[in-house]
Amino acid sequence: MKLRPYQTDALAALWDFLRYREGNPALVLPTGAGKSPLMAAIAEAAVREWNGRVGVIAHVQELVSQNSEKFRTYAPHLPMGIYSAGLGRRDRFDPVLFLQIQSVATRASVFGPFDLLLIDEAHRIPLDGEGRYLQFIADCRRLNPALRVVGLTATPYRLKGQAVPVCGPGNVLTEIAYEARIPDLIAGGYLSPLVSRAGERPDLSRVHIRGGEYRDDELAEAMQADGLVERTVDDLCKRAADRRAWIVFCVNVAHAEHVRDALTARGIAAGLVHGATAKAERARLLADFQAGTLRAMVNVNVLSEGFDAPHIDCVAMLRPTKSPGLMYQQIGRGFRMHPDKVDCLVLDYAGNILEHGPVDSIKVRGARPGKAAAVVTARAKECPSCSALLAFGVRVCPECGHQFGSADPAHLDRPIDAPVLSTDRERLVTTHAVQSVKYERHAKPGKVPSLRVTYQCGLRRFSEWVCLEHSGMAHAKALRWWADRWSLAFNGQPIIPRTVEEALPLAWGLPCPKRITVDETDKYPSITGHEFAEVAGVVATPAELKDPSNLKRAPSWLRAALEKAA
Repeated sequence: MKLRPYQTDALAALWDFLRYREGNPALVLPTGAGKSPLMAAIAEAAVREWNGRVGVIAHVQELVSQNSEKFRTYAPHLPMGIYSAGLGRRDRFDPVLFLQIQSVATRASVFGPFDLLLIDEAHRIPLDGEGRYLQFIADCRRLNPALRVVGLTATPYRLKGQAVPVCGPGNVLTEIAYEARIPDLIAGGYLSPLVSRAGERPDLSRVHIRGGEYRDDELAEAMQADGLVERTVDDLCKRAADRRAWIVFCVNVAHAEHVRDALTARGIAAGLVHGATAKAERARLLADFQAGTLRAMVNVNVLSEGFDAPHIDCVAMLRPTKSPGLMYQQIGRGFRMHPDKVDCLVLDYAGNILEHGPVDSIKVRGARPGKAAAVVTARAKECPSCSALLAFGVRVCPECGHQFGSADPAHLDRPIDAPVLSTDRERLVTTHAVQSVKYERHAKPGKVPSLRVTYQCGLRRFSEWVCLEHSGMAHAKALRWWADRWSLAFNGQPIIPRTVEEALPLAWGLPCPKRITVDETDKYPSITGHEFAEVAGVVATPAELKDPSNLKRAPSWLRAALEKAA
């Protein structure tokens, strides 16, 4: 099993963090991006290279089974075991153990010490107080005080109530080491594109909020008022007529039964699962859905996480939520690729996208002096002239040319199609011929420096920053940026500088792109692509870099590496 490029970057960022940083990192990969293969690669490397012992923890037996199967494929030569009451396995002494948290929470002592714990769906780790995860991690630390914990999740924030980041000082997970971006993975063909449509939304004016979330009983009543279910199902059947696998999210069992019955009455084969569904019945229904016998799967809070059905090509949200994480998890059921799937249709009958913004715009802002970490969403505003949904900062509507003023409402409360991805809005993308390139050190007082790369394109200049001395995703991107350019110019294994000072005398030898692609949609343009001239053979050799004028500041290790490469 070969890792995808972003999985390789995540792996490199993780090892970089564990080698040079204190604390416990999180790796953030969108739903469908392949956390299981990445965990397999991490566990295999920890055993093979470190002679370490790894525990891989999940909260449901389906994920335990899925993760262990991926490990068998990735590292068939390494012994592994499973401890899960639901799976009927109680292995204890293997170098890699796949654990279901409910089965092991109070049994850390029976396994002996772990060196590394990998937590799948890591947003489930409580931030404080007591809980299965906290108890098990604490007990494992008593057996090995040097234990490191790595969390993997698509949503690094709590899913219920107030959106609070799971990484931070004093938490089990301290910092995000790597985050893969949804638009990049869609562009790379690793995730399914999404399209969205909005339908009739409920009147939530009488629905109270408790603990940061809508009250389920009042919410279910609002979602079933005045024939809303019948109109919603009629609209769903019409819009999704050409879709083969629907997943429908409802508020509670009564609401879900109403929706299931309405679908069945219209000739749609539909199943229903919820928390009280018997284990055997749930397995049968999900198997029928996977096989295509059931076209629609209606559910209540059980298929938002850990449910892998790549053929899903329609997600219907009939459950309003105050949680951007819950919205993300629901929409994420449609991200997985499938041979018979061009895209996934997201039907929002809850107003969730208008509430929280595009699913790829939900960000975690790290803690800063005087400010706590926070989850940031990008709500939208509606153009009063043409009803287009736009970002708050837009001053001129790109659809009709309306110019916003202080009197314009930020948002109108009527049904409208909302973009489910930030890339859905029209973007200003330009291409520029490059005349020259300049490399220089860039740093703000007290900040880690970066290599600033400035391209002269006629009368305009565009810059990008290569973060060789940073950590996490920024560092991984910098390594790939440098290695890609080195391989175009020189023979042999790339020589990667460790600092900006080491990079500056080498950068002159990197190829200059003949054209760059720039996204100028937002306030600050960003370089999104580079086009290099075809290189007929190698244009230089490392020996040429030994010119004292170019390498006078290079450290001894770098000069030695160049001598060896030559």
